[in-house]
Amino acid sequence: MRKIINFFWRRKILLAALLIVIAYGIWSFIISPKKDVRLSYQVQKGTVAEELVLTGQVKAAEHAFLSFQSSGELAWLGVAEGEVVKKGQRLANLDTKIPYETFESAVAELRGTQASLDNVYDQVQGHATDESFAQRDLRTSAEVRRDKSYRALEIAKKNLSNLYLTAPFPGIVSSVTYPFTGIFIPLSQGVIEVVNPDSLYFEVSADQTEVAQLKNGVKVKIILDAYPSEEVDGVVSYVGYTPISGEVGTVYKVKIAFTEAYDLTKFRVGMGGDAKLILTEKENVLFAPPEFISSDATGKYIFVGPQKKKVYIETGIEGEDRVEIVSGISAGDTIYD
Repeated sequence: MRKIINFFWRRKILLAALLIVIAYGIWSFIISPKKDVRLSYQVQKGTVAEELVLTGQVKAAEHAFLSFQSSGELAWLGVAEGEVVKKGQRLANLDTKIPYETFESAVAELRGTQASLDNVYDQVQGHATDESFAQRDLRTSAEVRRDKSYRALEIAKKNLSNLYLTAPFPGIVSSVTYPFTGIFIPLSQGVIEVVNPDSLYFEVSADQTEVAQLKNGVKVKIILDAYPSEEVDGVVSYVGYTPISGEVGTVYKVKIAFTEAYDLTKFRVGMGGDAKLILTEKENVLFAPPEFISSDATGKYIFVGPQKKKVYIETGIEGEDRVEIVSGISAGDTIYD
């Protein structure tokens, strides 16, 4: 019987302790009045910029996915992923045995028809003004055969060149679809991807209301998602004249060139980020953080001094974290939120 009584007493004590803890928490965080903590800021002069923030990604002006203009067996592969290549360097080729034989036959055929034509020219020499029909027929037939063989050689030469892939610009091999030989490559199948890291730029899309504010030369601060604490300087180098096809609404391409050296080991094609386009910028002007500025029916105002006097102000350009103060307060004034 005593054990049962003790058990119930323990439960009552635990329940009472729990209620006390809950009551204290309610009092501390809800009922008890909070202290009036207000942030302050001393007005100063500096640079204020009106910015337009657009999302985009890194691209390369020199970026190509190379493919053969003919089908055939991959006979030679001379590069691997990550390898640096020069402009015009041979990268790979298909089996050239039969096309090369055709090319050699065309060379021999041209030599034969050219020799025949030279022989005919010797026969009709000195008859430029009194050439007979028979002589004209002989000369023309020889010229036609020579011309046909020349065109056949050019075709054979083109067909042979279609079996080779060369680097269109200096850069890095970023991908190789088939890193081995002996496989059949269909016509126009992408084989080797080459990108020139020195040609990187940042591209964003702007709608018709935004693009009206942009022009070549606008300064830009670029922040990549991969490196959120780093800013890279840039400048608008191209604003599209026609809308991007396939987009919802009227959207234009805007290219931003990097104006400072970037780390080739860090930047990659396809990296996303934000571009802060500086539309207007003023130096050595009064400014205040936007969170200290309020407004009512009369206008914009700010709380000044320890007494938090309400002072109406006139503002100028507005940036993301700074607002220009044209009149109403002076440098050194302390304002409160």
